[in-house]
Amino acid sequence: MQRRVLANMAKHLLQYGPKVIAKPLNFVPFSIKAQLIERILNLLMAEQIQDGELDFLQARWVKITVTDLELSFEVSFDERLIVRENGEAEVSFSGCSQALLLIAAGKEDPDTLFFQRRLAIEGDTELGLEVKNLLLSIEFDTMPVFMRQSITQAADMLTQLQRQANMPWA
Repeated sequence: MQRRVLANMAKHLLQYGPKVIAKPLNFVPFSIKAQLIERILNLLMAEQIQDGELDFLQARWVKITVTDLELSFEVSFDERLIVRENGEAEVSFSGCSQALLLIAAGKEDPDTLFFQRRLAIEGDTELGLEVKNLLLSIEFDTMPVFMRQSITQAADMLTQLQRQANMPWA
């Protein structure tokens, strides 16, 4: 009985958690979200920026949509990563927050999620592959400690909830 209750709680948290987060997030002005996203991305990719690995993104835009959080933005590079709300992106990536978190933590491969239809990539295939390969080249150990720990803890909690939700009801 207790396992069934825990499994149901885990399923509801996985299903409704992002929706609960999305509501207040919609009230935050995009300019504030963009500043935060830019800071995070520039911290996350500081080594790649310094090594010139993002030069291929100059004057090119990549759209990222976190479907369950109703969050969409575009990213480009001009000496640093920049974020805007709308425009003409050449390639777009979309997926739910859970899938994107697992990719960020290195617990899921983007190709696997793509073939499971949990990650969508549309538009310029060549640019999409360059972006995907860049993301895969990020060494998790080189991330700032607070960021690495936050991503790891969130991904661990997510996988634990997923296991709990799929646990047989003995």
